[in-house]
Amino acid sequence: MDKKVIIIGSGLGGLECGYILARHGFKVTVLEQDKHPGGCLQTFRRRGSDGEARLFDTGFHYVGGLGEGQSLYPLFSWFGLMDLPWKKLDVDCFDEVVFSGSGARYPFASGHGNFVARLLECFPGRKKELENYAGFLKSVGDNIYSPLGFPSAASVQTSENGMNVLFGRSAYDFVAGTAGDPLLAKVLSGTALKMELQAGTLPLYSFAQINESFIQSAWRLKGGGGQIADSLIASIRSMGGEVRCNARVVSITVKDGAASGVTLEDGEFIGADWIISDAHPSVTASLIDECREVRKIYRRRMAGLENTFGMFTANIVLKPGYLKYLNRNIFVHRDDADLWCPDPSRTESVMVHYYVPEDGEYATGLDLISPMSWESVMEWNDMPRKHRGDEYEAVKIKKAQECLELASAAVPGLEQAVDTIFTSTPLTYGSYLAAPHGTAFGVRKDWNNTIGTVLSPRTPLPNLLLTGQSLNLHGILGVSMTSVLTCMNIPELSGLPAEILS
Repeated sequence: MDKKVIIIGSGLGGLECGYILARHGFKVTVLEQDKHPGGCLQTFRRRGSDGEARLFDTGFHYVGGLGEGQSLYPLFSWFGLMDLPWKKLDVDCFDEVVFSGSGARYPFASGHGNFVARLLECFPGRKKELENYAGFLKSVGDNIYSPLGFPSAASVQTSENGMNVLFGRSAYDFVAGTAGDPLLAKVLSGTALKMELQAGTLPLYSFAQINESFIQSAWRLKGGGGQIADSLIASIRSMGGEVRCNARVVSITVKDGAASGVTLEDGEFIGADWIISDAHPSVTASLIDECREVRKIYRRRMAGLENTFGMFTANIVLKPGYLKYLNRNIFVHRDDADLWCPDPSRTESVMVHYYVPEDGEYATGLDLISPMSWESVMEWNDMPRKHRGDEYEAVKIKKAQECLELASAAVPGLEQAVDTIFTSTPLTYGSYLAAPHGTAFGVRKDWNNTIGTVLSPRTPLPNLLLTGQSLNLHGILGVSMTSVLTCMNIPELSGLPAEILS
């Protein structure tokens, strides 16, 4: 096959689409605007006071459902990613929810029965409620690839059965109604910094699918998420494809009612039979040449999509031998935090993520991650990177200290173990990843408006497709499923799910 495909963006969705198409004989060219590929999968190094460089992740932290027979396993097996150095998190406590004032701690365990048993120790009168909660999540996991196949905007809007109808139900109502107890509902919501909890909008499917995959099993990747990008890139190149960095697309050319190619910042034009954009839908729409096929109403709709909030990250180099490595994540919340109506302008919650040490029992680095509003940093948006001034630095220092103080309520000795702190804000993510307003999870899905917020890969141009976290589901599993859905819109690949799941 000699059909040419251009993929805009080298995040996970873009690279997976590139892998799929290269494996099926398409001539693939992945174009990345940054000097490094991988998007949120990128890793980077920062030096502590001893001069030794530690590895940190841009956005990848852990994945769920990677065990054989579980949700992510068939996809990552097909993509050739199972041979990476995965480390399974503690079965009896892969995540821990902590409330800073009371000091109460609640374990999340792998395996549905184990999940119920561990939380039952904290809520001895809530066996039925916990079993109903875990049972419902398991039904989502069991049906994730059937009966309708991969979730799509069309099936979400028209299905009368299957899991996709859960896009039209409220996650908040489900959790509150199933738990039957305000504290239990808060605990069951307490690991959700891997999504944006909004009582009025978050679809039940998003909440259930993501949490279910981690209850199946939870895994870190020793050596960072960049290995996922490196593996996919190596495979694409081995199959005759190309991945180019410093290749910023400035326009998508339309000819005879279809996309004919893209123009780069340096003026180079690259023609193609198909174009797939892993960029945010609003960014993609802004690149399309003026034409009668792409009407103003479509452009306005894409530009007007609401986005989830951004994240602040403190990458912390630890002093050697001070803090023992924990093979779990810790989610720390202020006692008065309203998890379903978060206020990202204040530090109410923080996730503590440990990096797997090369050897020994002591951690060498960790991340503190907390929601942060765009409004907190937007006044410095037009300033160049690394030259945003003392006031911006002061905002970051203050936020880092608030995160550190909150995390220290759950991690004794943390403050004394800190060697050096490096920080990033929604502004950082917006600058490097072209994420509007630094959005962490892409477009905000709304169970009240699935037609307007759960997006199809299709665009008004028949050979221009979308992929990535803003379409259906975010996260590693969601983006991987969406990459398959995107490629299924190319006629030669309509049978892709059967090939992957066989």
